[in-house]
Amino acid sequence: MALLVVAAAIFAAGFLYNKVDDRRDLRAHAAATVDGDPSRGEAMFIDYGCGSCHRLSHVRKASGMVGPTLDGIAERAIVAGKLNNSPENLQRWIRDPQAVTPGTAMPDLNVGARDARDISAFLYTRTG
Repeated sequence: MALLVVAAAIFAAGFLYNKVDDRRDLRAHAAATVDGDPSRGEAMFIDYGCGSCHRLSHVRKASGMVGPTLDGIAERAIVAGKLNNSPENLQRWIRDPQAVTPGTAMPDLNVGARDARDISAFLYTRTG
C-alpha cells in the first residue's frame, strides 16, 4: 500500500512538473513571438479592466460577458471578427478598435504600444 502511495505521489509530481514546464515554454514562446512580457501583460489586462467585458479562465476579475471569451485566443485564426490572428493585428485591435471596426462595442482605452505588446504576449499564452 505504501508503495502505491509513493508511486501516485511521484506520478502527480511528474505531471505537475510537466504542466509548469509547458506553461513556462508557452510564456517564453509568446514573449519571443510578440516581443512582449506576458507577466506584465496580465497585470495590464487587469489594470485596463479588460475582464469587465471579457471572460478569461484563471484570471482574477475576468468574468465579463459583454465581449467574447478570450480563452484559446492563441489558437484562433481571426481576431476582432475580421483580422488574421497575428501579433501586429491583435495589438492594432487592442490599441484602436474603433479604427478597425467603427462602432464596435470595444472601447478605445488609449492603450499604449508597450502595453498592447505585453497584453498580446499574455493573451498568446491562453490556449484552449
